[in-house]
Amino acid sequence: MVPNLLIGLREGLEGVLVVSVLVAYLVKSGRRRQLPLVWLGTAAAAGVSLGLGAVLTFGPQGLPDGAEEAIAGSLSVVAVGLVTWMIFWMAKASRTIATDLRTQVEASGDRPWSLVLIAALAVGREGLETALFLWAATRSAVRVGTPTSEPLVGALIGIAIAIALGYAIYAGAIRINLSTFFAVTGGALIVVAAGVLASGVHDLQEASTLPGASTLAFDVSSTISPEGVVGSLLKGILNFSPEATVLQVVVWSVYVVVVGVLFVRRVRRGRPTPARVERQSASV
Repeated sequence: MVPNLLIGLREGLEGVLVVSVLVAYLVKSGRRRQLPLVWLGTAAAAGVSLGLGAVLTFGPQGLPDGAEEAIAGSLSVVAVGLVTWMIFWMAKASRTIATDLRTQVEASGDRPWSLVLIAALAVGREGLETALFLWAATRSAVRVGTPTSEPLVGALIGIAIAIALGYAIYAGAIRINLSTFFAVTGGALIVVAAGVLASGVHDLQEASTLPGASTLAFDVSSTISPEGVVGSLLKGILNFSPEATVLQVVVWSVYVVVVGVLFVRRVRRGRPTPARVERQSASV
């Protein structure tokens, strides 16, 4: 449940922040009458995201042996790729997202229907990523014995928290350092994504697309039961499986190390240095 809650919280807050910025700017600029266009774009994005989730859930069923695993494994890799891009993009864009959105709204000028497209694209990007990654994470969790409803409940809780936080930020009740928030959640998502990637590799091995399905790196199922306290914690936080192939372990380790190092460098590079802060203060 924890990984899916994290996905719902992070992606949900990104979407809510986009809507909050658009709404706040329209209200402050006296264009309140155009708010329904933002809601229309948001609803369209949500509908497309739900549609993708339905296709992923029911589409692969009934396929020949191996085909479902091949499709599932490939989509898991795609999902990890999208989320990895999103993690790095948000680490940079969180500092300018409000300004960028205001610029787009201002540029819409006498083309108010452009607001529908702006809202649909901005929110839809998060929604599509969420649908694909949640599906992949849910499939991974179900493989290690998690009840089917648990990942969905976790995601819904995360989205609900994101909506509450977004409204509180919009209302001025709380202030959040978005750069810090996305840096912390980005680091946690790297570990979650590594688990989904390893699960995708397992699917591709079962479909005989990748070799090594019978070469286990470890099998601790007799020591760590998936139904026990330790197994449940590892499963809930890391998508841990008591059995893993050598290729799964290698892929998981390489992804965490390489992406983790690059992400830390990106975050550190984006932090304002004392000299930069001094220059910004002087320019004000």
